[in-house]
Amino acid sequence: MKRLLNAPRLFGLVCAVCAVMMGLAYMAAAGAPARYLSLNVAALTLGAGAWLGLGPTAGSWLARNGQAILALSLPLIATALLGAPVDGAARWVSVGPLSVQVSLVLLPTMIVLYARGADALGTAGIAVAALALALQPDRGMAAALAAAMATLLLTRPGRLPALAFAAAASAFAATLLRPDALPAVPFVDRILYTAFTVHAAAGLAVLFGSLILLAPALPGALRRERARPALLAFGTCWAAVVAAAALGNYPTPLVGYGGSAVLGYLLSVALLPASPRDTSTGPLPATGTVTDESRESAALELSALAGR
Repeated sequence: MKRLLNAPRLFGLVCAVCAVMMGLAYMAAAGAPARYLSLNVAALTLGAGAWLGLGPTAGSWLARNGQAILALSLPLIATALLGAPVDGAARWVSVGPLSVQVSLVLLPTMIVLYARGADALGTAGIAVAALALALQPDRGMAAALAAAMATLLLTRPGRLPALAFAAAASAFAATLLRPDALPAVPFVDRILYTAFTVHAAAGLAVLFGSLILLAPALPGALRRERARPALLAFGTCWAAVVAAAALGNYPTPLVGYGGSAVLGYLLSVALLPASPRDTSTGPLPATGTVTDESRESAALELSALAGR
């Protein structure tokens, strides 16, 4: 377990698998349609593939993190402006028969990238994302962005994080001024409460599956390592998503029906530091360059996975 705690990226993958399994147990006990379970399994498989694929290329993402953040913000603003509104909220895009909540897929990844190296382009991307969340409106994800930027500002003070926090806080304040009348959807919203009406074990599975999502941030909370700001921003983001699900009609991530949160969690986990001592922030060597930190990170993940 100690080795797993020292490999946040790998630990996050394990937590995602556990949370989805807990959610499948709840949905099966509650009589959810079989296609709900199949979709979450498919999203987990796709997300795990992305986790594997992003590992070797994380350096190139971080070397151009500002450009990546700005690029990822564009689908968010496009969703706000062009998405089909549902009860006044434009948060989703249709992919065949599925509705994808773009903010749940992309925003956590943007937060991790920004926390690992804030620059002017990245700050502009965060501001665009904040505007998109205010326009959609998406109070839950706006709260997650504001909370993560507040955490980053506290752990790595600076002018750019302060600007990012100001944009995120303004967006969250704007969402509070607009009504959010979306009704609860079965097996998606409010399941932190309704799962206990199915069975105590189902309720505990949902509760445990929600809390375990925050576990990869533990190394950052317990130590003052270089990777601390990114780990804590990640943890704060997902804590806010879980809190929003507990307080309102917002999706309960990973343990409820819906692939958006599964993909978003695994994408953000894939870009976490591989170890609490990972110094890979800001500009990195070109892809394919092997550093002492990358060797150490790979060794930590392999030893944790092997259980030695």
